[in-house]
Amino acid sequence: MYQLLKPLLFQFDPENVHYFVTRNLQRLNRFPGGASLSKAIWDLDDKRLEKEVFGLKFKNPVGLAAGFDKNAELISEMGNLGFGFVEVGTVTPLPQPGNPKPRMFRLPADEALINRMGFNNLGVDVAAERIVAYRKSLKPGQQALIIGGNIGKNKVTPNEDAVSDYIKCFDRLFDVVDYFVVNVSSPNTPGLRELQEKEPLMHILNTLQQRNSKNGISRPILLKIAPDLTNEQLDDIADIVKQTGIAGIIATNTTISRDGLTSAHKEEAGGLSGRPLTKRSTEVIGYLHKASGGSFPIIGVGGIHSAEDAMEKLAAGASLVQLYTGFIYEGPDLIKRINKKILNIR
Repeated sequence: MYQLLKPLLFQFDPENVHYFVTRNLQRLNRFPGGASLSKAIWDLDDKRLEKEVFGLKFKNPVGLAAGFDKNAELISEMGNLGFGFVEVGTVTPLPQPGNPKPRMFRLPADEALINRMGFNNLGVDVAAERIVAYRKSLKPGQQALIIGGNIGKNKVTPNEDAVSDYIKCFDRLFDVVDYFVVNVSSPNTPGLRELQEKEPLMHILNTLQQRNSKNGISRPILLKIAPDLTNEQLDDIADIVKQTGIAGIIATNTTISRDGLTSAHKEEAGGLSGRPLTKRSTEVIGYLHKASGGSFPIIGVGGIHSAEDAMEKLAAGASLVQLYTGFIYEGPDLIKRINKKILNIR
């Protein structure tokens, strides 16, 4: 069904289509029987898909990457489509509108997107309240989705004060999310990627780790990295994980590379995602897995458009995978195809 609708949807502005599709998905799930229909069509419920990573039990290893559900509006709906976990955000302490529109561009010939959204979100308080509402909506005995909180800094916050923004988001979401992701790798907030350098990054992660205990509970903290890092920088990342004791890495965010693109809009500023990132993100996963001796989990994301793409990332060393652009190009059936492939492999 989605593949029949896609040519029509792709005639319109990508950001407007996103809101159109997600609002109608919400309507479907609120309609009597709609949620059950969605689960019956797309969700593959099989205990063999369960996987425990950094102390959390995931229903299946296929998650929704950050950026799709910035404001924690679609958790139930994404679960009904078959995702095993959802990462909300990136959220910032204060609401911000993001960059001027248009700020998202399709590159159909390359099966890619370029976005320069700029952490547009309603602020961490709204996200926290919606996650609480989701958990309250669960029926007795119903398994909650694993929810990650992807946190960033406001655009107006200078880098020297960035740690305060991460602390505010961390403290506000601590009681409502299952894991955290520190995002210092988006190319769409000026200067943000400078925080990937070892000294400022160590400061942010160590500060959060010092706060990472409440009533005997701690949350896994992961770091999301760019695909544009050199091997030497990846060696630093592996060392940072070891020194700070964070739970793992998400590899990778969008790229600033434009190599090999053929589509219109290829020169637009922003982060590139989708098929052109498939190989590089898998290389980063493999390098980090080998360099660390498999000592920490990696969530693989970037250019997953098929079950085979997902299996390559798992084989390279990823423990879990996430979808975004491939989900937009292939539709919700991609989730089930990946999970079926995992069961066949097993």
